[in-house]
Amino acid sequence: MSSNYFILVTLALALAARPGQGAGRNRARSHEAQDRLTLERVARYPPPGMRVAGTFRFSHDGRHLYYLAVEGEGVSRTLFREEVATGAREVVARAPLTGGPSVLTPEEVLRRERQRIQDKGITHYHLAAAADVAVFDWGGDVYLARPGRDPARLTETPSSEIDPQLSPDGTRVAYARDGELYVLDVETRVETRLTDGARDGVFHGTAEYIAQEEMDRPSGFWWSPDGTRIACTEVDETAIPVYPIVHQGTPAWEVESSRYPFAGGPNARVRLGVLPSGGGHPVWIPLAGRDDDVYLARVRWDEDGTLLVQVESRDQKSLKLLRADPGTGATTVLLEDRSDTWINLHDDLRPLKDGRFLWSSEATGFRHLELHARDGSLLLGLTSGDWPVDQLEGTAEADGLVYFTAAKEGAMQRQLYRVSLEGGRVERVTAEPGWHTVTFARDGLLFVDLHDSAAAPPRAVLKDGAGRQVRVLDANADPEPKALGLRPPEFVTLKAKDGSVLHGAIYRPRPMTAGRKYPAIVRVYGGPTAQSVKDAWEVTCDLRAQYLVRHGYVVFRLDNRGTPRRGKAFETALAKRLGSVEVEDQIAGARYLAGLPYVDGKRLGIYGWSYGGYMAARCLLKAPDLFKVAVAGAPVADWDGYDTHYTERYMGKPQENLEGYRESSLLPLASRLDRRLLIVHGMIDENVHFRHTARLMNALNSAQKRYDLLIFPDERHLPRGEDDRRTMEARLVEFFDRALK
Repeated sequence: MSSNYFILVTLALALAARPGQGAGRNRARSHEAQDRLTLERVARYPPPGMRVAGTFRFSHDGRHLYYLAVEGEGVSRTLFREEVATGAREVVARAPLTGGPSVLTPEEVLRRERQRIQDKGITHYHLAAAADVAVFDWGGDVYLARPGRDPARLTETPSSEIDPQLSPDGTRVAYARDGELYVLDVETRVETRLTDGARDGVFHGTAEYIAQEEMDRPSGFWWSPDGTRIACTEVDETAIPVYPIVHQGTPAWEVESSRYPFAGGPNARVRLGVLPSGGGHPVWIPLAGRDDDVYLARVRWDEDGTLLVQVESRDQKSLKLLRADPGTGATTVLLEDRSDTWINLHDDLRPLKDGRFLWSSEATGFRHLELHARDGSLLLGLTSGDWPVDQLEGTAEADGLVYFTAAKEGAMQRQLYRVSLEGGRVERVTAEPGWHTVTFARDGLLFVDLHDSAAAPPRAVLKDGAGRQVRVLDANADPEPKALGLRPPEFVTLKAKDGSVLHGAIYRPRPMTAGRKYPAIVRVYGGPTAQSVKDAWEVTCDLRAQYLVRHGYVVFRLDNRGTPRRGKAFETALAKRLGSVEVEDQIAGARYLAGLPYVDGKRLGIYGWSYGGYMAARCLLKAPDLFKVAVAGAPVADWDGYDTHYTERYMGKPQENLEGYRESSLLPLASRLDRRLLIVHGMIDENVHFRHTARLMNALNSAQKRYDLLIFPDERHLPRGEDDRRTMEARLVEFFDRALK
């Protein structure tokens, strides 16, 4: 049993021994916590317990650990360095006093939006691969961070320098600006432009929209291990139509034009070239044969100076791993993974010093690690079983060990494991129940364990390869979770129509009045790639759910079929028909909720955002007998209006699946609306365009249906302005109160 559980039981026994005095104090504490959990606090970022250190990186020699953390009671992140052997800690860089997000170019603003960056201060940095020096960007300019010195401003231009990355030896920094790739000498400040020819719709060194938003590939260039070459993308989006977004909430209106690849339409054409880092002509790497309508999924250099390139087919049923000669451009196919449904991209390619490499595949129905020879032939399957590997985390080649995180003990947990490079028994490394996010040193001898659970906020601990604690890096003594009286939900399971076990979480008012039946609200996401029910702090620091509970509601969340970490069969149940089994499972979950003795089944609501907004509206339209009210935030109204890589992965092209697209759309269901619906959307959303809500409004108007609307003129996909978030939270509670109380 955990110490937290023991403390809770001890406290309960102590209160029971003095029922009058203890109950009185308990009620007082409860009222005090409730008073502190205001809508203003619900709207404020970050959530309680989430000011913990993060973005950990070990130096090249393993002697130091870099990370971002807040100082004192602030919220602005600072770059720290800690000596691994002694724990001696120093500030490497603070955010400069001038500049910041307010002076970023529109290109960099959108890039940060796609990375969901919400932190303040230094939000990311790049550490040299073979030197003790880092760079970060601030206000669109590049700063050099060296221990013992003030940050040095390396650039000062009207445009933003995008994605600054140091050469391995730390003497030069590369970045993209205005569609071209540059290299700057750190000491002389001499800048060299490596590419040319950028124009409207054509650019170099920056990842295209699809790569940033859907493929987890934020970069468009990569330094070679010896620093003599840079692999760089050339992106041609000219075939993609320009989609205008009008900023209408400001005194001076403006039109933001971007090229958005709608499902079934043209994609960006991406070329990969290798450039001398001192300037010169590129060597182009052929990515495909006659059909160049493919995705450049991943790029990395092998230690021998060759280039390893992953190319995904447009239908996402094939993923090829190529080895390219950077001098000639000649390629060899090392392996190809194929699927009848789709390939999930991963970051598990890891070259070893002896020429072999690690890889992962879902060929068995669950993701597992494999060992391959240099020529790509399979040598050994390292893991197996009816459970998925999350990702490869590190290697200790000297000890012949591979470290990975997985859902081996069930989808509610994320633990760290290790296995020998020779195969054999899988050994669990982390002991504490909950969620482990790890960062390994290059030699695999040490790692940072950022651990949390539903019962405890994240804390950062330095551990050795056997999982033994070396030192606490950040105990995370944030008093707010306790002051707010945050309680974890109760985890439950139920069965889907096909017999699959579904995981749910219930937030209940405390204390509950005997015999009282409470209105209930379902919090839904339900889309692929996202798990919302797990033994992690994020389910407990959900302040909207916590506020609604104290406001007299029961709140419920459920992971339906189609969500990750349950194997391919569970995940692909929605193939070619989004909005089918997910809605079926959420309705089953809501009926389970309505049947609980303390829930009033006639007063059920549902809310969600993005895919969850689509799900909330769809559940309301599909089950009006069950749901009385829904809040749909940034909903996808019709999948023909969403992007290629995400939509076609699950639905194919609209031209090839007309019936599936029609069945998955909200628009034909608009005439069914006879319950209360609140639609929330930002007018400059560049991900789920406001056009989705406009089309849904037209369908509802044509059907003469009443609905409510909350529009934010200056917000994108996620409301970031604190005033707007306060307005949204207050409106949401008011809307549910009117419908359910």
